[in-house]
Amino acid sequence: MRRVTAVLAAASVCVLSARAHAQGTMPTETTRAVAGGGISVKGWAGAVDAGEAKNGMTIANAKFAAEGKDIHVTTGPSATYWNPANMASGNYTVKAIFTEPKYMNLNDHPHPYGIMIAGNDLGTDKASLLYCTAYGTGTFIVRGFGPAPFRLGGRAPTANDAIHKAAGKGESVTQEIAMSVKDGKVSCSINGTTVATFDQSEAVGEGKLKSLNGVAGVRMGHNTEVVVRGFEVKKN
Repeated sequence: MRRVTAVLAAASVCVLSARAHAQGTMPTETTRAVAGGGISVKGWAGAVDAGEAKNGMTIANAKFAAEGKDIHVTTGPSATYWNPANMASGNYTVKAIFTEPKYMNLNDHPHPYGIMIAGNDLGTDKASLLYCTAYGTGTFIVRGFGPAPFRLGGRAPTANDAIHKAAGKGESVTQEIAMSVKDGKVSCSINGTTVATFDQSEAVGEGKLKSLNGVAGVRMGHNTEVVVRGFEVKKN
């Protein structure tokens, strides 16, 4: 009887774990500070999420460094990075290529990374921004802070065949991610395919964004290593 009970308990744990993973609610592993952290790319700034800050983490616990013409980011706490010169307004597109050289080398489950737009009051407790990030599992999310967190497109990560999947832990995976604002709509494209589009009214308003205009940058999940190449802001 004890053995049957133990087996049933273990099975229940597996089911709950699978369900939590599917819903994007898996517990996260402990955030680890990065040695030699900080921002060393001229003109760029950054901030960790409020939850990370409450746990004593700062932007110095993640590393944002130049690597030739690329930017090598290693987290540490979940963080958003931006250059105030990258202001975007009207109709525009922000894009970059993100490579995770060794998939999940710093974590025990996939974490996302991608583009951030519409940044206002960044680095303050009133910050608002929107981001689209991809996972090496072939899924993506669209999220924001306004200044409280909010979601677009549902709670769980969404699968799309356009998103590249890592062959396995420690393997390289690359995603080209773009966010565009055009005629009152905001969209996310990954590897040349539009994976989500939202009306301005879904993203801007009470508890969400102040505007679709704002500073652009990149968004990184915690305990993740990514190389960013070809970051660009252009008018549509």
